[in-house]
Amino acid sequence: MEKLRIGIIGADFTLRSQMVLFNFPFERAELVALCDRDQSMLDKFKTEHPEHSPKFYNSAYDLFADKNVEAVFIMVRDQYHEELACAALEAGKAVYLEKPMALSIEGCDHILETAYRTKGKLFLGHNMRYMDSILKMKEVIDSGIIGNIQSVWVRHFVNYGSCYFRHWCAKQETCNGLLLQKGSHDIDIIHWLAGSYTKRVVGMGRLSVYNRTRNRLEKGEKPDRKISFAPDTWPPLELEKLAPEIDVEDHNMILMQLANGVQASYEHCMFAPDSERNYTFIGDHGRVENIGDRGNCEIHVWTNRGDRNAPDIIYKLREKAGGHGGSDVEILKAFFDYVQFGKKPAVSPVAARYAVATGCQGHHSMRNGNIPMDIPELSQEIIEYFS
Repeated sequence: MEKLRIGIIGADFTLRSQMVLFNFPFERAELVALCDRDQSMLDKFKTEHPEHSPKFYNSAYDLFADKNVEAVFIMVRDQYHEELACAALEAGKAVYLEKPMALSIEGCDHILETAYRTKGKLFLGHNMRYMDSILKMKEVIDSGIIGNIQSVWVRHFVNYGSCYFRHWCAKQETCNGLLLQKGSHDIDIIHWLAGSYTKRVVGMGRLSVYNRTRNRLEKGEKPDRKISFAPDTWPPLELEKLAPEIDVEDHNMILMQLANGVQASYEHCMFAPDSERNYTFIGDHGRVENIGDRGNCEIHVWTNRGDRNAPDIIYKLREKAGGHGGSDVEILKAFFDYVQFGKKPAVSPVAARYAVATGCQGHHSMRNGNIPMDIPELSQEIIEYFS
């Protein structure tokens, strides 16, 4: 098997692009090109990663013109996803695009239409579809043991949430909102496990804590994102060096009416003292819930009437090697299987679009008097192409 020749757009390896390097499949691929507008990032890469010897570019378009590059990883800020994904597809490259697909429904549809027209390969970085806890809950639901899903409740507590308020994620102009940057993962999983996409959404959300912090960064001052993950970064109102301007909500709540009749609620809070995603899927014959979301966690199943603390079935999951509970390893493998062998991935570009669409309309609802918002549907030919 010939090695796949890949390029990476975005060399700031404190972000998601580190996933590619830390799990790089040397037996299947070769890193032949690396791009970043910041020359210091490329210089740092040369020093820290002598095992790779790619060509270096300061322009993504120059990298796309490199005929030696077969596939690209687009790991840049969300606001550039649409432009760069479309340009890469036009250049004939297979594309791994980090979530969220784009900042708008129109942006997502532009990417899908470009992939359809160019017959390109498009893969989205929704790594939670490869997490053991999610896969076990899907297995339980698909088995029918809890009946047909009727209701879904998802809560996401984030104790490192200040990291989103130190840089570009703090502004609607460059992020839209955290239902995209953070919530698109969870919305996608709700859709996947419930078996349908949202058709109508109502949202409530507010910027209630981080806007009250003091000693903000000066304009142009570079943030230290890592300090948001330090255990002593608490309490939120005492944090310093957040972004000079903040206008995205720091807690969000949406109600979703799915096309198949399932109703779901999703809430996340960026100033919680603890961190965990908690999913509950309730069917007409039982319920499944995760206790812990990765590592040594449990999946609890109730199929009989009884006590909250006495589930009928308990699945004990164990820690797996690799980032994000081992899912980074699995999603990278899935991308190469898709490009090299044509194997259909668990991640769907259509699903990624509906996750963004739900988040976009949820934010529009909460910013406009909590009005119900319908989700525009995709054309059948686009859906069929990616099916």
